[in-house]
Amino acid sequence: QVQLVESGGGLVQTGDSLRLSCAASGRTIGSYAMGWFRQAPGKEREFVIYIAWNGATTYYADSVKGRFTISRDNGKNTVYLQMNSLKPEDTAVYYCAAGIKNSAAYVTRASWNYWGQGTQVTVSS
Repeated sequence: QVQLVESGGGLVQTGDSLRLSCAASGRTIGSYAMGWFRQAPGKEREFVIYIAWNGATTYYADSVKGRFTISRDNGKNTVYLQMNSLKPEDTAVYYCAAGIKNSAAYVTRASWNYWGQGTQVTVSS
C-alpha cells in the first residue's frame, strides 16, 4: 500500500504561483507513475498532469500547459506540482495519484491505484 499526503495549497491571487507537494509513504514510488487531478465544486475530478516513473515522460491537460509543471524526487519519495500564472478557474481540490493500472488511460480516474486526501487551492480574482 502507498499512502499519499498532499500539502502546499492555499489562497492566492490571480497570477500568483504555488507549489504543491505529494509525500508518499508505505512504499517507494520510484517505480510508479504519478499524477495530479483536481476537482472543482460541482464538477467531476479531472486530470491535470502525469509523470512517468523515471520522469522521462510527462503529459499535461490543455488547460495547464505552459503554466504547470510536475517533477519528482524519488529519493525523497515526493512529487511536486509547480503552478504558475494561476487563474480563478484553477480553484479546486488537488489530488495526488500513484500507481497507474493502465498507462494508456492516464486521464481516467479509475486508472490509478492510490490517492491522497487532497489539498485546497483557491485563486481569487
